[in-house]
Amino acid sequence: MAGDDGGEGPLDILVRSTRDLLRPEELVREATRDIVKAEIRHHLEKTLEKNPALEQDLKDAVRALLEARAQEYAALLRVGACTARLGLAAVPKEIREQLTRDMVDLFSKELGQIVERSL
Repeated sequence: MAGDDGGEGPLDILVRSTRDLLRPEELVREATRDIVKAEIRHHLEKTLEKNPALEQDLKDAVRALLEARAQEYAALLRVGACTARLGLAAVPKEIREQLTRDMVDLFSKELGQIVERSL
């Protein structure tokens, strides 16, 4: 037949590509996982509501974990700063002075850009 392209019209292509994108089995699996997670979350919340001491212990533990992470990052920054200072102290004075000027210039430019973006 003239005009028969084997069922591959624009609408057929759109339907097939949409079906491929949605993949029903994957959607069902994800939806089921979300439902199970919601049920578990609901059960845990009810358990914590019944035991305020446990809920407070959990909050304290999470807070302690976040504080420990913050201290870890602060320590890493201090180590990095000490390493940079050690590297600068180990090079000859002329090179150290040039590196210091270059770093000051770089930081000045970066801070200027940050200030410009925040205005």
